[in-house]
Amino acid sequence: MDYIPFPQISPEIFTLTLGDFSFSLRWYALAYIAGLLIGWRMVMGLMKRPALWGGEAPVAPGKIEDLLSWIILGVILGGRLGFVLFYQPGFYLSNPGEILKIWEGGMSFHGGFLGVVAGAWAWAARQGVAPLKIADALALAAPVGLFFGRIANFINAELWGRPTDLPWGVAFPGAGQDCFGVTGICARHPSQLYEAVLEGLLLGAVLLWGIYRRGWLQLPGRSLGVFLAGYGAARFFVEFFREADAQFITAENLRGAVLAGMSMGQLLSLPMIFAGLYFILRARSRAA
Repeated sequence: MDYIPFPQISPEIFTLTLGDFSFSLRWYALAYIAGLLIGWRMVMGLMKRPALWGGEAPVAPGKIEDLLSWIILGVILGGRLGFVLFYQPGFYLSNPGEILKIWEGGMSFHGGFLGVVAGAWAWAARQGVAPLKIADALALAAPVGLFFGRIANFINAELWGRPTDLPWGVAFPGAGQDCFGVTGICARHPSQLYEAVLEGLLLGAVLLWGIYRRGWLQLPGRSLGVFLAGYGAARFFVEFFREADAQFITAENLRGAVLAGMSMGQLLSLPMIFAGLYFILRARSRAA
């Protein structure tokens, strides 16, 4: 079987040790930091371009720094609670002290997304700003964080795909040695990279084009709708190639389906697709 050996990249960029104190900067943490900071600058850039909004920008660029604090809180709390509730509720109900151990991993995009929605909505209400306009701006920033996050997933050798005999399959460490009933090196779809391209690069390019070339910000909800539908569709598609979470796999259910043959990721993505289509149609009808 042809395959690509997993590159020897340490999940830790560097480690500082001072006596009994030790600090490590991991690629996953850097992905969050880079995504948030670049996204913040992108949203500020939109607020400096009133013409993109068809007149006055929703808020002054300087106020976006305050919004960033709410977004960070929403990402962390929502991402962690989403993982706890959607993926391992039984374990965390039995071990509530483990919920706070974010440094050990376990974040959910769908939970983080709900956390960002709640944080941005609360901030917009305090500022007296139309929430849909803020959501449209954040929609442009989200693919940046998704791209960096999926690259970090790949570096961490986690959330890999199903076994494949395609030549670009990757032999991830710890991914098992039994492929297609044959004992040996098991090559798998690099589904993290599929998601980085679809959810990050492609979706981000579409939103950049729509906002800067097609005036989508002048139609409140349009950019949000494209992001929701685009992410939901991309995630739903990639789930066919992504290995299901171990807690959902049984001898009778090797694909880890949780409802109607769908994985948890697909199940959580369906509402995003429908919500996205609603906002797109809503924006189009109000523009007519």
